[in-house]
Amino acid sequence: MREVNELNFARFDAKLEQRVAELRAEMQAGFARADQHLAELETRLTKRLFGFWVAQAATTAGLVLGVVKLVGG
Repeated sequence: MREVNELNFARFDAKLEQRVAELRAEMQAGFARADQHLAELETRLTKRLFGFWVAQAATTAGLVLGVVKLVGG
């Protein structure tokens, strides 16, 4: 009986180790995809923020020039 239990436990342990290894591989692949998506998001946000900064700088420069013309002229 003890031998049968030990054999069954050995099978169970082997299956458990295999499933844990599969889960780790799936998680690593998922993390790699998440990292890639975050990098793409960072790129898009950087482009949008740069565009916003350029638009704000142009607006500020226009307002300053308009105020200077009103005050000076």
